[in-house]
Amino acid sequence: MTATLATEHLTAADRCDRCGAQAYLLVRMPSGGELYFCNHHGREHEGRLRESGADIVDESSRLAGS
Repeated sequence: MTATLATEHLTAADRCDRCGAQAYLLVRMPSGGELYFCNHHGREHEGRLRESGADIVDESSRLAGS
């Protein structure tokens, strides 16, 4: 799994597929699908995503402030 893909940038318009909150993680599945997660749901599913070989864009560091 790739922890961060440098070519991506999530915006406030990107929403979590589980709850609709702002997405801070973009997950690209090996099958070609994409999922967006807030930090909470991204961490909740992280183990299974790693096992599946997903690539993850993680911008949760933006939560700490600029």
